[in-house]
Amino acid sequence: MMREGLDQQVFVIAAYAFGVLATLALAGWSWLAMRAAEKRRDEVRRK
Repeated sequence: MMREGLDQQVFVIAAYAFGVLATLALAGWSWLAMRAAEKRRDEVRRK
């Protein structure tokens, strides 16, 4: 049996997976940036 098109469900799942991974990456990057900013703030307060 020949199929004329690709299954759209594969693209939907890939889009959701990409969205979830991108959100987690952004949250991790923001968390690391926040920790770095807090460290800089604490160093300035000590002086």
